[in-house]
Amino acid sequence: MSRPVPNPGILDIAPYTPGKSPVAEPGRKVFKLSANETPFGPSPKAIAAYKDVAGHLEDYPEGSSRVLREAIGRAFGLDPDRIICGAGSDEILNLLAHTYLDHGDEAISTTHGFLVYPIATLANGAKNVVAPETDFTADVDAILKAVSPRTKLVWLANPNNPTGTYLPFDEIKRLRAGLPSNVLLVLDAAYCDYVSRNDYEMGIELVATTENTVMTHTFSKIHGLAALRVGWMFGPPHIVDAVSRIRGPFNVSTPAMLAAVAAIEDTAHQQMSKTHTEKWRNWLTEQITSLGLKVTPSVANFVLIHFPLEKGRTAAEADAFLTKRGLVLRGLNNYGLPHALRMTIGTEEANRLVVDGLRDFLAGK
Repeated sequence: MSRPVPNPGILDIAPYTPGKSPVAEPGRKVFKLSANETPFGPSPKAIAAYKDVAGHLEDYPEGSSRVLREAIGRAFGLDPDRIICGAGSDEILNLLAHTYLDHGDEAISTTHGFLVYPIATLANGAKNVVAPETDFTADVDAILKAVSPRTKLVWLANPNNPTGTYLPFDEIKRLRAGLPSNVLLVLDAAYCDYVSRNDYEMGIELVATTENTVMTHTFSKIHGLAALRVGWMFGPPHIVDAVSRIRGPFNVSTPAMLAAVAAIEDTAHQQMSKTHTEKWRNWLTEQITSLGLKVTPSVANFVLIHFPLEKGRTAAEADAFLTKRGLVLRGLNNYGLPHALRMTIGTEEANRLVVDGLRDFLAGK
């Protein structure tokens, strides 16, 4: 019996696996710390803007997300005409791959890069080339060494998920200068709002001064709009034009668009979240390290915790132990990190419970 057959390579792609949301033991409160979601939710102003649209759901959205592009432009000092919006930054990453990758091409990502990168690459018939990292951090020299005549695109999350590490702006500039001019550098700045390092830049300067760099961002993290799927890209006019030609005309809904406008304008809500994240990121790193576990230094809203290999103390066993207590962290087998767990920074209560849980786990309780 004949039936439609997927394009070559599609069935070889490992599907993206989101963070789990299991049920804890009876009577225990569940803290989902597996998906890098903000513990505060969106700005109340964003919720109000979302609700205000409820009486007009029969109307199509404005097709170019103009009001949102203008709001982003005001927030970052950017030309709205060089911004394109999407249903989460994931859609934009896939649109970039569809626009610039073809069969026989290569795209480079790093060892522990975001899983969407190889999916987007392989879905368009291109080869995913993995550049090794150094201390769980992207290595510019390794990326440049991986470049071949077939390379068309380089994916780089800065900061990176799931490691929480970042490259200083001087290293990003060195990477761009070392890449051929026909290679598109995609800087994924999903977690930039949590960074307070003087040597960090989210990518705007490079995009503004080159013809072969784009920067993507999302409203899913510090803005707390993950359920609405809103993302954006800042790029050179010729890239924005090309991607716009294959973008769905109504890819960002009106409720999502207006909630995002309200969210980006509520700077007090953003600062509150950033301050909380910095305080508890430092506290968690110190407390977990004091238990004898290694924590990779993070600048994002999560920490990467490494576990020993000995039976009774492994990451998988710790994950099961914490889950029973209602503390849901992210196992990282699909990221090539079977001996680590990623923990989203949560409320004070959740953070303290995880440290207490890890202490009990390591003590064999």
